[in-house]
Amino acid sequence: MTRHSLIELEAILAIVRCGSFRAAALELGISTTAISNAVGKLERDLDVRLFNRTTRSVSLTYAGRIFVAQIKPALEGIQKAMDTARSQQETPSGILRINAFATAAREIMAPLVLSYLKLYPQVHIDIVTEGRLVDVVAAGFDLGVRSADLVPSDAIAIPLGRMRRMAVAASPSFFENRPIPQVPQDLVSYPCVRVRLPDGALFRWRFEKGSEELQLDVEGPLTLDEASLARIAVTSGVGIGYFMEADVREDIAAGRLVRILEDWTPPLAPLCLYYYNRRNSSAAFQAFIALARDYAAGRLA
Repeated sequence: MTRHSLIELEAILAIVRCGSFRAAALELGISTTAISNAVGKLERDLDVRLFNRTTRSVSLTYAGRIFVAQIKPALEGIQKAMDTARSQQETPSGILRINAFATAAREIMAPLVLSYLKLYPQVHIDIVTEGRLVDVVAAGFDLGVRSADLVPSDAIAIPLGRMRRMAVAASPSFFENRPIPQVPQDLVSYPCVRVRLPDGALFRWRFEKGSEELQLDVEGPLTLDEASLARIAVTSGVGIGYFMEADVREDIAAGRLVRILEDWTPPLAPLCLYYYNRRNSSAAFQAFIALARDYAAGRLA
């Protein structure tokens, strides 16, 4: 009698749940090739076809439906026993890897990441910031942080906090001998600090008021690829900058920067922490998700 591993049986149920080999592979955290090979091996050993496959759909055969009906309760019992045993793990430990935009990482650092490390000092968090979108599973990350409109549709997302905004600002000294711009079009007459995107393109400043929307290609003496450098330049009086509000909120409150055109900066989608379903997730992962949900609900002090 041939012995079969749990992964082969879990693969069958995952495909039934998700409706495709690719989605099932994402759920289980393995490659599409691996899940296809597991199903193929099981079908060869049983000498029966479990799935009807076309280029567009996957469905159970009659034999497959009978097989699933019989193995599903057994696997659920095994999974429950494993989850119960796993829940006995004491303090969360190990490594959590998070991929995020730099601005997103700055926004969650103090309220979420540092709060988590105070609660679970045996966990190491590895945050990688980059401007491009990455496949967090393929790149080996546990979690991603992006604005809600950039989260993959097949991921599980937790909105983190309120809507965000952009802020246009300059140092008080910059406006000592200059009139303050009243509409975005006025900016073409002012030196501005430009920002370069990860793909090499220059970031265009976006404005919106009522039904009017526009994007501006500003000019100025300095082009940078990092918002923190732009903040240094603008607070030093080099020109006008366009920032995430969270990055300059304290500077504005302290009077180091003067905000302008506030009624022209529209709200942005909130940040989301996102991940893919992980049936065998670690205690560290589960604790981070729980804390993120508390943060999103405003339950963190």
